[in-house]
Amino acid sequence: MKTRFQFIVTVFIFFFFVCNSISAQSKTSKLENSLLWEVSGKGLKKSSYLYGTIHMICSKDYFLSEKAKNAFEKSDKLFLEINFTDPNEMSEMQQLAMGKEPLSKKLTPEQLTKLNSILKKSTGMSVQQVDSFSLVTVLSLISMKSFGCTDLKFYEMEFSDAAKKRNVSISGLESVKAQFEILENAYSNDEMLALLEESTLEETVELVDAYKKENIEAMYAFSTDKRFTSEKTKKQILDDRNQNWVKQMPELLKQNSVFIAVGAAHLGGEYGVINLLRKEGYTVKPVMN
Repeated sequence: MKTRFQFIVTVFIFFFFVCNSISAQSKTSKLENSLLWEVSGKGLKKSSYLYGTIHMICSKDYFLSEKAKNAFEKSDKLFLEINFTDPNEMSEMQQLAMGKEPLSKKLTPEQLTKLNSILKKSTGMSVQQVDSFSLVTVLSLISMKSFGCTDLKFYEMEFSDAAKKRNVSISGLESVKAQFEILENAYSNDEMLALLEESTLEETVELVDAYKKENIEAMYAFSTDKRFTSEKTKKQILDDRNQNWVKQMPELLKQNSVFIAVGAAHLGGEYGVINLLRKEGYTVKPVMN
């Protein structure tokens, strides 16, 4: 169980950090302050729900509104970015968290020196201690520290546990392997190191505050620094994945009321899930209370 938990942290934290640190200016109308959105219309027999998560949060900051609980109770199926209740996915995750080659071979001497400095400052660890890990895993470990607490809660795990109690099926929109392949193609080593440097307590506090206010627009405004991300990276990390998910959704929504929980950064923007579903003809509106 401990190993399973640690590797869930690895993937969740990385995608939370990355997807909320990229340029994602919205060219669409302003979204209301809500993490929960109802999807209806286009011949659907039942409404479904889209929920934005922060993946991981300190226990003192964790919340799940009554409107979200009610929507979840109405739903027949749960869809997450990845199905972490699938043993095969968990096994894949553990394998992928290890690097294809040691960091001491993957990085230049200058990059290793920089990484060692970042690690010592943020975690007290040395580069030798993480030499067998991928840079994705190292970023995850450092990002965990930026929350400033040890009693962490995971939205996806909370939803998964609740679904199992209700005997509700759980599925993933993509695989662990697909996510890691996206990351390998999206970032250079220097860009990854830049993200490592930016994982700070102050940044996380601001983002958590915006999340607690359900303020999607504030989260996007906070996430527009292009110094650390290219348009290519933004497209691969957010836009392409959003479009791939939305292509699956007509079949998912057709027969059942489903609850879809993904990182909040995927909700907004021109190529965000909300706007893409609207372009497909669905009615997507915020659930305010």
